[in-house]
Amino acid sequence: MMRIARIYDPPRPDDGVRVLADRLWPRGVRKNDRRIDRWIKEVAPSSELRRWYSHDLDRYAEFVVRYEHELEDPVVANALGELRDLANAGPVTLLTSAKDVEHGHLVVLKRLLETRL
Repeated sequence: MMRIARIYDPPRPDDGVRVLADRLWPRGVRKNDRRIDRWIKEVAPSSELRRWYSHDLDRYAEFVVRYEHELEDPVVANALGELRDLANAGPVTLLTSAKDVEHGHLVVLKRLLETRL
């Protein structure tokens, strides 16, 4: 099972391994925060793509295409493999600091991982 959530939301008992999947560390969160089990920033969109998208919903469809292309990079493959292994072992909650989770990268990442598990 895989879920997505904001890092600022309280943890749930069924979260399993909580993985921060953002390129940047979230504001106001300590590096040793117990709400985060892993930080796998390699699976997050590049800084360039993140800045280009800027959560402009008119650009979302193109953002998805560009992000999926970035996920095909061989460097990202190891990080995706790590996430896949975690998901095969038990529940995983992908975390982000973005306010709009429904139009963010975690939706794309979750879909990709679930189709390849």
